[in-house]
Amino acid sequence: MAEDKLMSRLSLNQITIDQWSLQEAVEGCLRHEVPWISVWRHKIKEIGLKQSKRLITDAGLDVSSVCRGGMFPAATAKERAERIDDNKRAIEEAAELGTDTLVLVCGPSADRDIDTARKQVEEGIDQLVPYAKDYGVKLAIEPLHPMFAADRSVINTMDQASTIAEKYHPDEVGVIVDVYHVWWDPNLYQEINRAKGRILGFHVSDWKVPMADMFKGRAMMGEGVTEINRMRKAVEEAGYHGPIEVEIINQSLWDRDGNDVLQEVKQSFAKHV
Repeated sequence: MAEDKLMSRLSLNQITIDQWSLQEAVEGCLRHEVPWISVWRHKIKEIGLKQSKRLITDAGLDVSSVCRGGMFPAATAKERAERIDDNKRAIEEAAELGTDTLVLVCGPSADRDIDTARKQVEEGIDQLVPYAKDYGVKLAIEPLHPMFAADRSVINTMDQASTIAEKYHPDEVGVIVDVYHVWWDPNLYQEINRAKGRILGFHVSDWKVPMADMFKGRAMMGEGVTEINRMRKAVEEAGYHGPIEVEIINQSLWDRDGNDVLQEVKQSFAKHV
């Protein structure tokens, strides 16, 4: 793929430079000619939805996704209902910011009953589909690496994500392919092909050995063991040609100057994606 065409798909997932406010991130994207941004909800909350929309619209940026919805399992019916309400707010935020993709990090079990937690995820998504459809927003299930099953998500494989998504129309529910979370799966390329027409996002970073931190251990593309380029070509063969989000959760990046990080992101993206 020609470099210019690839770079036109680059999206800054805001968590990569979490030290920046939304305004700083928008200004950084303009300064470094990054055409897309993925917005996190805690950044929206800092300045409000109206101001967030104004910043992005005035800058002429496109929003690849809003992160995140999900977190469905809970110990009581009241808590689960509250989480559904919060997801509805997330859907409204995504629609207002002009993206049709809400990323779902589905949530851990409220106790040790992982089977029930997975059923609660399915029930939560089922409740949200009509609401999201009314707003023109697609629910994008992101399977997380199994090491996060206890504290972030009980949906850990592409197979699990697609099995849920396939209950709905592709315009309603799909999946996210995040290289950090799925690179290890022996059925990965079979599952990417299975998800044809349902892939709603492709997220890149790298898996560095040794990993310094379970949560904040993602590395810059090219620093680890993942076959990023091969995965990118596979999702394209499965029909996905949308924005590619660089999503690197790493404290060492947050401790650096954001402009330097974004410049490195562009260089690594061009070379390794």
